[in-house]
Amino acid sequence: MDQLEEPSINNKNANGINSSFNQQVERLHQVNVYGRWFFVACLWLTIAPFTLWNLRSEIVILQQYFTWVSLRYGLFYHPLSSLGLAVCIGTTVSTIVWQSRSILLGLPEREKQRLEKQVLKIRQQGPTHPLWKWICH
Repeated sequence: MDQLEEPSINNKNANGINSSFNQQVERLHQVNVYGRWFFVACLWLTIAPFTLWNLRSEIVILQQYFTWVSLRYGLFYHPLSSLGLAVCIGTTVSTIVWQSRSILLGLPEREKQRLEKQVLKIRQQGPTHPLWKWICH
């Protein structure tokens, strides 16, 4: 059996091997989903508080007299805060779109192949791989 190919269908226990392999691919996908959401949460817990703290005076003004112009100028004169909020919002939206596509349309074939190759590499390395206990137990 080649180490970078899916287990052979001609094996005696092919259904069990393929079923186990597919479960491992699904677990790896779930680890990827959790990892992306963990990254988004870390962004919101680290970058967002600093950006909002830097914008606190503009936020007070916006609470009293909200206009789109005041929002625009508040963000324009605080470029680092604007960039921080854009990173947080952009990463969150991209993760939502990515996960929604996976739920509604299923994984693209290219993504499945990438996950399968990664599972085979994890299997090949064995228990020394950091993801071994989550994927192969």
